[in-house]
Amino acid sequence: MTGFVSFVGSGPGDPELLTLKAVDRLRRADAVLFDDLSAGPILSHAGPGCDLVGVGKRAGRASPKQDHVSRLLVEYAQGGGRIVRLKSGDGGLFGRLEEELIALRAAGIPYEIIPGIASPFAAAAAAGIPLTRRLTARRVQFVTGHDAEGRLPPDLDLSALADPAACTVVFMGKRTFPALAAALIARGLPPDTPALLAEAVGTPEAASLRTTVAELAERLAGDVGHKPALILYGPLAEGD
Repeated sequence: MTGFVSFVGSGPGDPELLTLKAVDRLRRADAVLFDDLSAGPILSHAGPGCDLVGVGKRAGRASPKQDHVSRLLVEYAQGGGRIVRLKSGDGGLFGRLEEELIALRAAGIPYEIIPGIASPFAAAAAAGIPLTRRLTARRVQFVTGHDAEGRLPPDLDLSALADPAACTVVFMGKRTFPALAAALIARGLPPDTPALLAEAVGTPEAASLRTTVAELAERLAGDVGHKPALILYGPLAEGD
């Protein structure tokens, strides 16, 4: 008997930001394959007999390969039952959702996608700012800070990313931000463009730093730390 897979976005880490549908699927799951950033209190919603399987990937650490994760997900689903693939934030935003969907389709396994609160929205809320501003930031853009090898992607649209009227959110970009900042400044982005470093969003270890693009690049060139983070820059509003 083929099982059913629910791709559940867990939000940024705060269990109170889970949706009602996410909690329902966790409670009824026979197995949960979870990312590192979805661990902790969120897993307390799983039932007592549920198999909990960590499959998370973290930059700079030994992690399961994506094809292994996809294969494992298929194997669990082929065993029957209700399977939850728990992804941090929203799985459709730099969450490698598509690779796993392709694997399920190839195996003929049905699924559903339950969105979660993406970390940029949680980071902006925690900082007390909007991502858009009616007169100065009419566009929001999301970009990944590294490619599959951990380097700055060579095909980034630097002209768009250097647009001073856009609010830009960089995922997984602490290690590569010094190089990105240099490229953006060379394209005309003012070095004193406001920037926000939001670390461990939605967790008890959450921390944020308000600075500028140039100052943040200099800081990260010396020490990136160990916490997962987002970098926001552009015409950011003043918050707390």
